[in-house]
Amino acid sequence: MIEHTTNLRVRYKETDQMGVAYYSNYLVWFEVARTELLRGAGHAYSELETSQGLWLMVVEANCKYRMPAKYDDLLDIYCTVGNIGNTSMSFNYIVKRGSVILAEGMTSHVFTDKSARPKRVPSIIKEAFK
Repeated sequence: MIEHTTNLRVRYKETDQMGVAYYSNYLVWFEVARTELLRGAGHAYSELETSQGLWLMVVEANCKYRMPAKYDDLLDIYCTVGNIGNTSMSFNYIVKRGSVILAEGMTSHVFTDKSARPKRVPSIIKEAFK
């Protein structure tokens, strides 16, 4: 299983008046981790779009919040590939501060062309994430 860990620090603009990270930022952090996982496997999003004519459209996203992330916390976002179907792919995420799990989530994506028509998952992606 391929896993990528992305480290980031919670910025002031990502928090509310209590210094707690606003809930929607977790989906942004998931995107950062997913992008880096793909890049680490040799398949940057930008290359999928330009050389393959493919986009990864989000069709489902969820996040279970366990503990709050706070301003200036250093976070580790772990990203792994879940299922790979004929036209879809899912990713799993764990957000930690040190050894404490703050959140867990998942996103599902469909490969599409520029006009949003579903396309098969490229064999290079399937091979990279066997």
